Amino acid sequence: MIINSNYKASIRIAFVVILAVSVVALFLRYQELKGAEIFQPVPLPEFTQTNKNAWLNSKPLRVNDLKGKVTLLDVWTFECWNCYRSFPWLRQIEKNFTGSLQVIGIHTPEFAHEKIRKNVVAKTSDFGLHHPVMMDNDFAYWKALNNRYWPAFYVIDKKGIIRGRFIGEIHAGDRNASSIEKLVRKLIAEK
Repeated sequence: MIINSNYKASIRIAFVVILAVSVVALFLRYQELKGAEIFQPVPLPEFTQTNKNAWLNSKPLRVNDLKGKVTLLDVWTFECWNCYRSFPWLRQIEKNFTGSLQVIGIHTPEFAHEKIRKNVVAKTSDFGLHHPVMMDNDFAYWKALNNRYWPAFYVIDKKGIIRGRFIGEIHAGDRNASSIEKLVRKLIAEK
């Protein structure tokens, strides 16, 4: 059977159109889900640094100190642009939920000069961060969290269970900011 060449061309065009529409649909779905991953709740690992020199703006904390509080953990390093560009939003959420939300920074350095305490103290001050910050120079807490990203934000409920993880730079009003704020409100309301 001989197939008309116009018919063949029509089939090819239809195939290309269907393929293009499928690719666009998958891309849009990816954009919708980006940053919002399926997350299995797990207990917050115990803080790995107990030396007072490893903590800024606080005495060394233990997970038990957080029971009864909703906590937002921020894993960052001071040379990370995405980290420090998230700080305006982080300071704002901390202000918006004063008394209801405990923010804790986990400073896990990428470069050698980021391991020096006086440098971290200076940058913490420059960035206007007044919440507790644990220096994780040996990556022990990074590993305990099974973390792989700067910045990464972990939302912990009043019982010490990690209920959400969000990755990447965050700005007021973006999808991750809205998702975190919604989750924080929900966890504050939980008994």
